[in-house]
Amino acid sequence: MKMHTHTSHSLTVENAALRKTMLSLALPMLLSSLATSIANVGLPTLTQTLPASFQEAQWVILAYLLAITTSAISIGRMGDIIDKRQLLKLGVALFTAASVGCAFAPTIGILIIARILQGLGAAAMMTLTLALVGETVSQGKTGRAMGILGTVSAIGTALGPSLGGILIAGFGWPAMFFINIPFGLLALFLISHYLPANHTPLPLAHAGFDPLGMLLLGLTLALYALAMTVGHGTFSAHNGALLGAAAISGGLFIWAEKSAKSPLIQSAILHQPVLRAGLIMSALVSTIMMATLIVGPFYLARALHLPAQWVGLAMSAGPIVAALSGIPAGYWVDKLGDKIMVTSGWAAITIATLLLAIIPTDFGVLGYIAPVCVLTAGYAIFQTANNTRMMKAVSADGRGVVSGMLNLSRNLGLITGASVMGAVFTFTAASQDIQFATAINITQGMQLTYGVAALFAVLGLGIAVTQFRNKTNQ
Repeated sequence: MKMHTHTSHSLTVENAALRKTMLSLALPMLLSSLATSIANVGLPTLTQTLPASFQEAQWVILAYLLAITTSAISIGRMGDIIDKRQLLKLGVALFTAASVGCAFAPTIGILIIARILQGLGAAAMMTLTLALVGETVSQGKTGRAMGILGTVSAIGTALGPSLGGILIAGFGWPAMFFINIPFGLLALFLISHYLPANHTPLPLAHAGFDPLGMLLLGLTLALYALAMTVGHGTFSAHNGALLGAAAISGGLFIWAEKSAKSPLIQSAILHQPVLRAGLIMSALVSTIMMATLIVGPFYLARALHLPAQWVGLAMSAGPIVAALSGIPAGYWVDKLGDKIMVTSGWAAITIATLLLAIIPTDFGVLGYIAPVCVLTAGYAIFQTANNTRMMKAVSADGRGVVSGMLNLSRNLGLITGASVMGAVFTFTAASQDIQFATAINITQGMQLTYGVAALFAVLGLGIAVTQFRNKTNQ
């Protein structure tokens, strides 16, 4: 009886410690995701309040995303070398301080600089929270931990536009950034008091930095991201020049890595089938998910003739499903295994994209929302299982850089998806101006865009099935 009481007490203490640990990791993930989407709704206000054009105001969003995309791997590597917990605290502190700078920015230029710094802090928050799960949570509960992080990320992304609108209406645009300050300070308190420091960093002399690799990789990613985003969906000589420069910079990065004593990305990582497949699938699924953000508003408003408020409500269905699916997905990953759940997620994504590619407008709003909900549920299942699988496949001294690569693959997928899916949709829906496209044109554009997404989904499912059948990749 005493032994039973002692065991129950131990489990209670362990569960309480786990809850505090997860809260310490979940809050930074929530803040970084919220900051990604909350600024979108503030662009019209920024153009009126600050002397800025719409193109200049867009850099408030782009600067944040570029900072995250270009720095994720470097920050992950630094976490492996120095100390993930301390670097996470530094990232949260930078994010919070930069939020103060954003709120008090007198010009659009200073606001953009502050958003770059905020993005660097967010890169640490996104990358290191995933990496720290592998070091602070037992393997039997890793799936549930990843599901929680996926849920709070989806909540942050979904909450951003509505919360931003309320804050701007009540207190003005600086409130979008002031909101981060108390929660950033709370995150610092939680990390300092409840996140265990159980990883001994590598000795600096043995680990080594790769400053040239960091510089060349950051330059390559920045050039590629700019090539995919400038021009608003049209590909000009300017985009081609940026893409060519990215290719040259990428070639220099590969050359530098081969001769580096301590390369930024270890070649052994890319030679592991589990990690290589996971990164490719992460990029593919992000490319697919971007289709819903690009096509959805036009199809709902122009083909199904929904008023603006109903378009927003319909578009929120996907993020809500993703948020509700994360924790159950984590439970089933722990129970059934990550391989079967990765495959199940891709099966749902494939079915949903195929349905969206053939669904007629006669099915109405539910005919669009139902497959999108299946799509986002499949996405949540895949993300949870894939993140769990990749963190289990790498040792503690490599989790930071792998987590950075995972975040990078997702962001590159989103950037590429915005360009590719946007180009497919606008080319099919209207050869001149999307604003003058008919309902039939919009429907055709939507169906072809999801047809392309279905091809990507079949490719992702094929990779997942191959991994599932490969018994050497446990």
